[in-house]
Amino acid sequence: METNVNTPISQDAINKALWSACDTFRGTISADTYKDFILTMLFLKYISDVWQDHYDEYKKQYGDEPELIEEMLKNERFVLPKGSSFYNLYERRYEPGNGERIDKALHELEEANGTKLKDAGKSVFQDISFNTDKLGEEKQKNDILRHLLEDFAKPELNLRPSRVGSLDIIGNAYEYMIKNFAASGGQKAGEFYTPPEVSDLLSALLEPQPGDSICDPACGSGSLLMKCGRKVVKNHVSKHYALFGQEAIGSTWSLAKMNMFLHGEDNHKIEWGDTIRNPKLLDKNGDLMLFDIVTANPPFSLDKWGHDDAEHDKFGRFKRGIPPKTKGDYAFILHMIETLKPKTGRVGVIVPHGVLFRGSSEGAIRQKLIEENLLDAVIGLPEKLFFGTGIPAAILIFKKQKSDNNVLFIDASRECKAGKNQNVLTDENIEKILATYKARQNVDKYAYLASLEEIQENDFNLNIPRYVDTFEEEDEIDLMAVRAERQTLKAQLSELEGQMEQYLKELGYGA
Repeated sequence: METNVNTPISQDAINKALWSACDTFRGTISADTYKDFILTMLFLKYISDVWQDHYDEYKKQYGDEPELIEEMLKNERFVLPKGSSFYNLYERRYEPGNGERIDKALHELEEANGTKLKDAGKSVFQDISFNTDKLGEEKQKNDILRHLLEDFAKPELNLRPSRVGSLDIIGNAYEYMIKNFAASGGQKAGEFYTPPEVSDLLSALLEPQPGDSICDPACGSGSLLMKCGRKVVKNHVSKHYALFGQEAIGSTWSLAKMNMFLHGEDNHKIEWGDTIRNPKLLDKNGDLMLFDIVTANPPFSLDKWGHDDAEHDKFGRFKRGIPPKTKGDYAFILHMIETLKPKTGRVGVIVPHGVLFRGSSEGAIRQKLIEENLLDAVIGLPEKLFFGTGIPAAILIFKKQKSDNNVLFIDASRECKAGKNQNVLTDENIEKILATYKARQNVDKYAYLASLEEIQENDFNLNIPRYVDTFEEEDEIDLMAVRAERQTLKAQLSELEGQMEQYLKELGYGA
């Protein structure tokens, strides 16, 4: 296997090599299934390349001292047990049992790294098995996995730090793959990914500060959480923050854990479990942990969210009312508000528009949240922004301590770059929304600062058109000018018909 560590590598080349590795699976299994194989192999390959790079460095430094080198390698971020490296698997790729060997290597990697790759008994690779019948019978499965190992052994995917330089290039590649899987993932795509532009907007609206604790109770692959962390790094040149998350789907929780490590975000705590039925982010007294920022893109109008147990919720999250059985939007909102710190706490949550105006129990909950002066802003987003759904959504901002009792409404529904299947928020769109949010003033046909009294007069309905009038008056029609133009056109038509009659006669088609 030829690997030249001195060959420079670009982000684009890595991304393309990874995406082409998917060809091994296309036509055999669905993208929703093979995404786990590709992303897990990328994680194993990166760890193996880091290990190999550091091993070579120590060998240069200490010469032929295997025991000393072994001792030094125990201090790596990830310990790689003998026989579980990508390269061991690659060397044996023509032997039967590729699936079994890969699973065994992943298991040994988990065992060697203590709690890093485990959470309360659940391991990162528990829901990901390469030794699966989904890849076909034994011979076909072995061939497919051999091809996969060969794809990752290509020079373009030599991910040694001495070659790629920073962690970002690997994290970016992982993010690129997750985005592409989401774009082609149909209905299930929204379960694990929020478009990066929306994450950018949310993280900027919430203004994370050094020292903040940041939580996403429906964190998917962790992209939104990490965007908030990176805002602290970018704006304050500080890595003094902590990331917390919870994710219900096991394989998506695994993606989030790997995503964090590949981005160098070691200061994280991502739990596996259902946030509404079984919140796992608890303090030493067994109460809900409190955070400076809580942000999420929860599943829209989730059916069977845990309604039956909500009345006796031991954390008191539903004291303002119990959301309807088939729509869990307010279950997530209420959970998020209950996990806010009393002074600094702020929420940024993505919701379907029904949350703004639906009545019954949702209307009663909405009224209480507004009367408590927790709601800070309602921002309407364009349609077709989110993978897996074309419906427009809105961002709700809640704050524990507000400077006034008004609510800012922004209609950003036309702020996007239109695409064939997917619309995108541009940097200009995001800047306009942010500037408007910070100014907190009326902008004709775009934003309106509503008082509590105005919202009361609207029966606590937050439907954006009630506050932001985007109606464009059509120009008055000059009927006399239209009549004159019609007369001119009739005369021109009559003349043309006469000419046509003449031509037909000349050609012998006349009567």
